[in-house]
Amino acid sequence: MSNKISNKDKKDWETFLSSDEKLPNKDHIFKVKKNLKTNRIDLHGFTLDKANKIMEKFINLSYQEGVSKIIVVTGKGLHSNVEKNPFVSKDLSILKYSVPEYIENNIELMKKIIEIKDAKVEDGGSGAFYIFLKKKL
Repeated sequence: MSNKISNKDKKDWETFLSSDEKLPNKDHIFKVKKNLKTNRIDLHGFTLDKANKIMEKFINLSYQEGVSKIIVVTGKGLHSNVEKNPFVSKDLSILKYSVPEYIENNIELMKKIIEIKDAKVEDGGSGAFYIFLKKKL
């Protein structure tokens, strides 16, 4: 095997370094593939106030139980009655937007959360999101 680096390899390396592309963290991928203890909650039919109160209790309970991942199904807001009320925003009153915003603005809840992100299609797609919880200390 030759110890010399070809010009093509040098050029490829320089191109990679100058781009925004990142190599995947294999350690993180391995950790994610482990079976996470998961809880699921469906908020269909709840008012915004009720959904926020339930989510706060559910996150705290899940954290106490050592759950790693929560799947929150909010729906897509397709059957919401907000169109009938001219004083309510069609986007901001829908649970899929408002519940994550409520959680992100709650300092005590965010101390227990690693990340909130959109769900994969098999878990509800755009009508759901994930909450990844920190390990209980």
